Amino acid sequence: MKNEKLFIYFTSDLHSHFENWPQMMGFVKKQKEKHDRKQEDYFLFDNGDHVDRFHPIAEGLMGQGNVQLMNESGYDVVNLGNNEGITLSEEDLYHLYDDAKFGVTCGNLSKMDPPQPSWLKPYQVLTSRKGTRVGVFGLTAPFETFYKQLGWAVTSPYEAIEKILPVVKEEADVVVLLSHLGINDDEEIARRFDGIDVIIGGHTHHLFQNGELVNDTLLTAVGKHGTHIGEVMLEWNPREALLEDKQAYAISTEHMKKDESVIEQVQQKRLDAVDNLKTPVTVLKQGMKIAWFQETELMQLLTNELKDWTEADISMLNAGVLLDHLQEGPITYGDLHRICPHPMNPCKVELSGDEIMEVIRVAHTKELTEIKLKGFGFRGEVIGKMVFSGVDIFGGIGPDGEYRVHRVHLNGIPLQHDRTYTFATADTFTFGRLFPEIAYAKIKTYYMPELLRDLLKHALQK
Repeated sequence: MKNEKLFIYFTSDLHSHFENWPQMMGFVKKQKEKHDRKQEDYFLFDNGDHVDRFHPIAEGLMGQGNVQLMNESGYDVVNLGNNEGITLSEEDLYHLYDDAKFGVTCGNLSKMDPPQPSWLKPYQVLTSRKGTRVGVFGLTAPFETFYKQLGWAVTSPYEAIEKILPVVKEEADVVVLLSHLGINDDEEIARRFDGIDVIIGGHTHHLFQNGELVNDTLLTAVGKHGTHIGEVMLEWNPREALLEDKQAYAISTEHMKKDESVIEQVQQKRLDAVDNLKTPVTVLKQGMKIAWFQETELMQLLTNELKDWTEADISMLNAGVLLDHLQEGPITYGDLHRICPHPMNPCKVELSGDEIMEVIRVAHTKELTEIKLKGFGFRGEVIGKMVFSGVDIFGGIGPDGEYRVHRVHLNGIPLQHDRTYTFATADTFTFGRLFPEIAYAKIKTYYMPELLRDLLKHALQK
């Protein structure tokens, strides 16, 4: 018996960047034709964060457009990323893959209240035409607080591996992990567990041009936004029942030819989505402008709404969350999505007066307002001016041209340094290190599935 060659193609962290989709799927189509001629087996996987509600297709069709595009491209198995998991409502996620023509695997996610969605499986086993079994299981980043609030339970990926891996090894010849956990976890899993042949990585948007071998596990990843597509080549020896060779590549999509039929598919999905986004919200008697480094009526309106809606003492948002003006006349949900596309949720934390003073001081530095923030739900260009509601801030320009905060009043009374206040902002600022006081606050309340644009809608309707 000859050795059998198996090929895996994969995408990860597309984040609904469909501008690269036609060339990616055009490449896959050509590879499939080549393998069919040679009678070689191939599989197509996605490793999560295919959906991103910054894009009209994802927003207007609530992820269903993404699933339809994957159906049309012939995917075999997909994993869930955090953008599928925690930016959709409980109901929308439950039904996201109802019409999927591919398998869905995520071994550390389940619905808190039964029944479980019929599509959600801890692993999938694919069989080649020669009978070689490829076991595939997925894991997603365990954002427990967020999932719990949405009615889902997410467990430790390591505990899930201990349960699933022995079963998959028993049922399959080759074991592939779709890991939406990040590079550090992928490397740790490869060190800690035997029997995983390939880890297809994602979440941290890392790129392995030619794969990386850790112990006997091959790690591969393709970055983000469809700039690369993944290819894994496996050589299976049926006589010895072992994997003799495995290679992985991240192939740039920059100069690939776009497939015309795929372009048409994307255009049609966009038309369908835009049609759904024409839902009227309100009518403006006059237009409202935005400015990233100034306070505007529209930005103050949103910040005030955040304070009222969360019932906080103080609220803070960055002007960079609004990306465009609103014109006079009818306003649709599509307009709100256009100017505020970020999958960012409201959040409320408890801070002392001293901590709030430090946040406000940092918020007024030029260095912070000019940061070009990437990730953490933010889909804009720069942070921009920080806008507050509920407080009066007194200060002035110092000799170096920087604004200096001298004192802050709440309801006409100076902030008390040891008193605890409730402080509302975007969940973005509970991640990272921009505001350590917010990131490390012991008490945080996240509001889900509402996004900032939902609050903007309420504010405009008032």
